[in-house]
Amino acid sequence: MNKLLTFLASGLFLCAATSAFATEDYNVPTGDKQYNSCISYSNKTYEGGNERSPVKGQTKAQAFCTCMWNETPEDFKGGLAKFAETSKGKSINKICEKHSDWSNE
Repeated sequence: MNKLLTFLASGLFLCAATSAFATEDYNVPTGDKQYNSCISYSNKTYEGGNERSPVKGQTKAQAFCTCMWNETPEDFKGGLAKFAETSKGKSINKICEKHSDWSNE
């Protein structure tokens, strides 16, 4: 029984540690056009993009666009913020709004 509890506790710790480091896994190549376009579009279209996000060193727009860049399918070539507004992008949009603490609700 003690081995089972130790195993379960280890599993929970691993899950918690993995989710805590998830934001550190998000990255965008310097000068990426999709990312820069997303920042520009987001700051023009939505309010509060320059506010601080929960991601250290990023505004809400930066955290949102970084998340969108990383969560959008590899072969996507269009505008990330516009993709977030489509029916196909809504689930990714919710993830990234939560990640950036930038929600319209």
